[in-house]
Amino acid sequence: MRLRFASYNIHKAVGTDRRRDPDRIITVLREIDADVIALQEADRRIGDRASVLERAALDDTPWKPVEVARRPRSLGWHGNAILIRRSFEVIEAEPLALPMLEPRGAARADLLCHDVRVRVVGMHLDLSGLRRRDQIHAVLDHVGDCGAACPTVLMGDFNQWGVNGGAMRAFGPDWHVLDTGRSFPSRQPIARLDRIVTSPEWGCLEQRVHHSATAAQASDHLPVVAELELPKK
Repeated sequence: MRLRFASYNIHKAVGTDRRRDPDRIITVLREIDADVIALQEADRRIGDRASVLERAALDDTPWKPVEVARRPRSLGWHGNAILIRRSFEVIEAEPLALPMLEPRGAARADLLCHDVRVRVVGMHLDLSGLRRRDQIHAVLDHVGDCGAACPTVLMGDFNQWGVNGGAMRAFGPDWHVLDTGRSFPSRQPIARLDRIVTSPEWGCLEQRVHHSATAAQASDHLPVVAELELPKK
C-alpha cells in the first residue's frame, strides 16, 4: 500500500503578499494531491476560532476533514486539522493537549486506508523551544497508550531548525525522521521547520518540499510531502 502524506502550515491562509486567500491554499493542496494532509494554523486565533478554509469549499475537493474541533466553526484543534481522502474511514479521532507556554496542540486520527489501520498525528510545536521536547514526549506517550500499535505518521510544524539535534533527539531509534528539505520561509527557504516522522513499518519512496509559484506565495511555509509504502504481508 502506497500513501502520500503532506504537512502544511497555511498561516491562516495569509500569503506573503499579506492577502488572505483560502483559494490559493486549496490550489496548493490540489497540486500536492496527498492522501492524508496535516494542516497547521487552519483556524483563526481570536473570536470563535473559525476555520480559514470554509467547509463548503472543501466539499468541492477530494478531501474531508477529520472531526477533532471543539468549536463549531473550527476545522481543527489549536489550528491543527487533518484532511483525508473521502474513501478513507475514520476509526477514531481526538484533539491532544500538549505541555505549553503558548497555545499549542495536536490532533490524532486512526484511519482505515485500503483495509489497513493507519495512525496519524498532526502537530504545531512550541516556538520558543522551552517545551518542544516535552511536547514530542507527550505525543509519543499518547501514541503508545491510545490502542494497539499500527503504522504511524507524525507530522507538522516542529519549529526545529536543526536537522537531527535539539528536540528531534526525543524520537530515538524507533522512529524515522525524514529529511524532506527546507520549507521556511516560502520564498527562499532556509529552515527545515516542517517535518514528517514515521514508525519503522513504513518505507519511504519519496520525500520533498513542494515548491511551486502558488505555494511560494500562498503561505510563509512550503508544504512537505512524503510518499510512503507498507510492504506486503
